[in-house]
Amino acid sequence: MSIPAGDVEVPERVRALAGGAEIVPVWRNELGGVTFRAGALFIKHGPRHGEASMAEEAERLAWAAQWASVPSVLDQGETDDEEWLVTRAMDGETAVAPRWRERPATAVRAVAEGLRALHDALPVDACPFDWSVPTRIIRAQERGSDVPAALRDPPPVDRLVVCHGDACAPNTLIGDDGRWTAHVDLGALGTADRWADIAVATMSLGWNYGPGWDGLFLEAYGVGPDPVRTEYYRALWDVA
Repeated sequence: MSIPAGDVEVPERVRALAGGAEIVPVWRNELGGVTFRAGALFIKHGPRHGEASMAEEAERLAWAAQWASVPSVLDQGETDDEEWLVTRAMDGETAVAPRWRERPATAVRAVAEGLRALHDALPVDACPFDWSVPTRIIRAQERGSDVPAALRDPPPVDRLVVCHGDACAPNTLIGDDGRWTAHVDLGALGTADRWADIAVATMSLGWNYGPGWDGLFLEAYGVGPDPVRTEYYRALWDVA
């Protein structure tokens, strides 16, 4: 995932959904999709594929919005070749915007506190979505991934929560005061051990801010290091 550089072609579908507003590309994912800002809207657009579904993301956003600060879904659709998701803009900007890369301690703390707040807010018993290890392994195998035998025996669950599902730093928004404001990109949201999120969130810190930020993140989240679960869920992320 990255902030687009250079000219980005704006699909006709996005122009139609923007309704005449100025269109600015803000994010590109590794699956060929681009998110655009158009006035007070964000328009996620990309090719249809088997890795994710914007319809599933819309369903998860609608559910999570009952308890958490996530984007409101305004429109979602698909054709044989493309899919799109339109949401209302939220306060704040991605935690990897240039100004937060220049203030990594502030960004790391905000990402950690935001993830803890999400885990505490979303009710496990009411969640209809699953992101457990068995489910992730089945989906990985359906996509043709080779899941090593060692990953079929996960560590015991530390705390069952509703996980974000892609808790990398860019998916937390931060306000002008340096505090988290919202979470985005919840297409994989579901119940799982909280370390499924924590392990990936801390791994992403190195990609975005450089090495050495895990300790601050864990302190701000409110949990001690867990090398076993961290190693396991990072390995699972790479496969699944």
